[in-house]
Amino acid sequence: MNLQGAVAVVTGGSRGIGAAICEELGRGGAKVVVNYSGSEGPAQEVVDKVNQIGGGGEAVAVQADISDPEEAQKLIDQAVEQFGRVDILVNNAGTNIDATLDKLDVESWDQVVQLDLNGCFYTLHAVLPHMTEQESGAIINMSSFVGEAGNMGQANYSAAKAGLLGFTRTAALELARNNITVNAVCPGFIETDMTDAIPDEMKEKITKTIPMGHFGQPEDIAQGVRFCIENEYMTGATLDINGGILMRT
Repeated sequence: MNLQGAVAVVTGGSRGIGAAICEELGRGGAKVVVNYSGSEGPAQEVVDKVNQIGGGGEAVAVQADISDPEEAQKLIDQAVEQFGRVDILVNNAGTNIDATLDKLDVESWDQVVQLDLNGCFYTLHAVLPHMTEQESGAIINMSSFVGEAGNMGQANYSAAKAGLLGFTRTAALELARNNITVNAVCPGFIETDMTDAIPDEMKEKITKTIPMGHFGQPEDIAQGVRFCIENEYMTGATLDINGGILMRT
């Protein structure tokens, strides 16, 4: 898919990996809908960056909590109203509430699964009629190496991210006939707000398990997302961008 002039919706696009994806797609000339739930200021900063990058890209910010199916529908509706179509959906929004199973409560389980897994279905369900009518589209689901390998204290997060991998493959099978590709990207440890909360001592231990010897940058993931979009023959695939940590699990 040629990014020039394509319309992309990026959920959770106001910070970290999402912001980097928005900027990368804008750099390629896409029209980007920067979705945010509560971070209006950072979302507007991303919009301003995309509009200043050059390359023909432009951006708008749209508030929606995609863990609510009605809000997810509103997001897609506003994108179509603004730009006339949606060519790309990047399901990036997510959260984590970490606890070992003996301390993990039902509310924390539900909150993570609702956003990280169910929200991706809600947005895909909303955008599907448009992409089906167009007979084209690219959908990227942001999973994690934790969904492939598991991780102590992240049962809810790993379950949601593993669920996304099965969801991605099934969607790819069903939608290939409509020329819609569906792929998953699995980041490793990336320097974002989420990893900033990890104590320094723990970061040092984690870094020693990464063959590349360091955390990744949001831009590393954004480049992978762009690759998934532009490669029209790849679908149902999982792209691992993790510095090699999955080989150590």
